[in-house]
Amino acid sequence: MSIYETKVAYDAVMQTGECPLWHPQEQVLYWVDIPAFTVHRLDPASGAHRSWKLASEPATLAISDKGGLVVAMRSGFAHLDTSSDEVKLTEIVAAPYDQSITRFNDGHVDPAGRFWVGTIYEPRDKPAAEMYVLEQGKLRKAWSGGMTNSNGSGFSPDQKSMYHADTAAHRVTKLDFDAATGAVENQRLLHQFSMDKENNYGGRPDGAAVDSEGNYWVAMFEGARIAKLSPSGELLGEIKLPVRCPTMPAFGGPDLKTLYVTSAGARPAPELEQYPLSGKLLAIQMDVAGREEPAYRSA
Repeated sequence: MSIYETKVAYDAVMQTGECPLWHPQEQVLYWVDIPAFTVHRLDPASGAHRSWKLASEPATLAISDKGGLVVAMRSGFAHLDTSSDEVKLTEIVAAPYDQSITRFNDGHVDPAGRFWVGTIYEPRDKPAAEMYVLEQGKLRKAWSGGMTNSNGSGFSPDQKSMYHADTAAHRVTKLDFDAATGAVENQRLLHQFSMDKENNYGGRPDGAAVDSEGNYWVAMFEGARIAKLSPSGELLGEIKLPVRCPTMPAFGGPDLKTLYVTSAGARPAPELEQYPLSGKLLAIQMDVAGREEPAYRSA
C-alpha cells in the first residue's frame, strides 16, 4: 500500500467543512462550511483565499456553465456570482421540503450536466431523505425513502453507474445510470461498513470521489480515514488521516492528483486534543488522477 503524506492546505478551522470542488478552469478549490453559512475559495498556487457568507446553509456546490457556482442551500438552489466579493445570489428553484427538518446535503453533477443532490432528514427517526435532480433549471425527485442521510454520490468513468451512500446506515450502494435520460434503477448494496461502534469501529461513509480508474474513495466520518472501494465493492485500501471526522474528498490540482479533504472541527474537546487538525482543509498527493467535475448545464 502506498504511503500517503497529508498536508494542511488551509489552516483555518471549519465547523463542518464539506463539498470540496476543484474548478479546472480557475485552478482553485471551493468548499463550504455548512453551519457557518459560508462558501470558501482557495487558490493553492498563491494561497489567496476568499469567502461568501450566505443567508442559508450551503451544503454542496456545482460549477455553473454561466460562470460562478450553483449552490444547494437549505432554502434551495441559487447561482452565486464568484467574480464579486459581494454576495450576489440569484434563485434558481426553492427547496421542495419542510426546511425546519430537512436540508440539502451531498451532491455531484453527472456527465450530462444534471446536478444530483440528496437531502438529510435531521430528526433521523426514520429513513425519510430524498434524492433530487436539478436539470436545466427544473427540479425533479429521483427517489425517496430508504435513507436518512444522503451522501457519497458519484458517477463511474464509463457513465453507466451511479454511487450513493447513506451515512446513517453505514452503507454504499450502486445504481444503473443512463446518462442520456438521467434514469437510475437497480439500486443494490456495494459495501456495508460495520454498524458496531464498540468493536473495531471504522467510521461511517460520508462524501466521496471517483478516480480516473473507476475506484470510489469515501470519507469515513469518525473513522479517521478515507476508504478505497473497487467498482465491485471490494475494500482495496485506505488513507489514514490526522482528523477523526473527514467529510469529503475531491481530486484537484493541475494534474488532478491532489486529494483535498474537508473535515469537521466542531467536535468534543477530547477528540480535538487527539486530532488537533480537525476542521482544517487537508491535501494528499496521490498516485492516481481524479476526473474533472462537469459543469451544471442551465439550458
